[in-house]
Amino acid sequence: MSPMTPVDDVVEALLARAVPLARAERLDLAEALGKILAEDIVASVDVPSADNSAMDGYALDVTDPAMHVGGLYRVADRIAAGYTGRPLTPSTLTRIFTGAPMPAGANTVIIQEDTRRVGDLVEILDMPAKADNVRPRGQDIDLGQTVLSMGRRLQPQDLGLIASVGVARVAVYEPLIVGLMSTGDELVEPSGTIGPGQIYNSNHYTLSGLIRQLGMTVMDLGLVADNADATQRALLRGAEEADCIISSGGVSVGEEDHVKAAVEELGGLDFWRIAIKPGKPLAFGNVAGVPFFGLPGNPVSSFVTFLLIARPYLLKLQGTTDTAMRHVWARASFDRAAGNRREYLRVQLNDNGKAELAATLYPHQGSGVMSSVSWANALAEQEIDQVISAGDWLKVFPLS
Repeated sequence: MSPMTPVDDVVEALLARAVPLARAERLDLAEALGKILAEDIVASVDVPSADNSAMDGYALDVTDPAMHVGGLYRVADRIAAGYTGRPLTPSTLTRIFTGAPMPAGANTVIIQEDTRRVGDLVEILDMPAKADNVRPRGQDIDLGQTVLSMGRRLQPQDLGLIASVGVARVAVYEPLIVGLMSTGDELVEPSGTIGPGQIYNSNHYTLSGLIRQLGMTVMDLGLVADNADATQRALLRGAEEADCIISSGGVSVGEEDHVKAAVEELGGLDFWRIAIKPGKPLAFGNVAGVPFFGLPGNPVSSFVTFLLIARPYLLKLQGTTDTAMRHVWARASFDRAAGNRREYLRVQLNDNGKAELAATLYPHQGSGVMSSVSWANALAEQEIDQVISAGDWLKVFPLS
């Protein structure tokens, strides 16, 4: 029997094969949330575009020898945000508000709390240093600076950043279309009635949700009967209309598992025994040039291998540059013996009262226990031959 392939090696090999899609569209900012940038965003302006006041107060020239604590000064001008004032008259103050551009000749702002009105004059109670309370031109962004790079998934704050440099429409990648098929005569849709030996088709809904959560489009290739003709028809339809095909189950060597043979006939297939638990068998190949994943049929195995193996590939295919799952560190609140595969344990993360995260283990870790995935909010990684004792630090991948 061939040795099992390490998880990291499989992911690295898949990412090396993934070629990002070239399809892009230009959208208004209001429509671009969650999309992947297909271009760099380069600033055509400085932000801020001029020196401006960071506080409400008075603009002045601190190098003017007539300026001192206890002095009384005339207010020669008033500048609100959005307006440009007159140049500063020597030995006077300019009333200024937050965000207003600094008048020529002024080099600092004294906050209004450090002044006192005396009739029509203003007394300085505490003298600021030069450049205090002033936002210099380009403090945030310089003209010509790349503020966001292509491959980034746009968050709400990114839309605001793009708007701040005067960009109203952005080029983004069109959503990836993922063809999703389930195979097996034992599967029944949730609306039906199951008979002896049958189960409800849960994997479709889990995988469909995971794909949509990535901002991609699901193409439903249906519940495919266990025969060669139906399997080939579904695969060819996926190859014509989808950017990637994912099958749940049907890639083993059993006589009724027709997916493996159909993919090999219509394209090509690599079959990996991966050193991962749950989810040892996984297939990757192509159908008429369109990438194909054959995930395990067990529901937890399908869930885990999608997240750890298929997800990074799909993200790169979509044009995303950040494909890795986010991880945190948490203390184990359980003991667990070592194994010969890297295992992803269903755990809950909670505060342990010591400003640390604690990982609590679901008691039943079988690959068919879907309730463990719904209960869990994270996957804890147990390396090959690693013995876990309560209190050990674990690498944990949040599911949110």
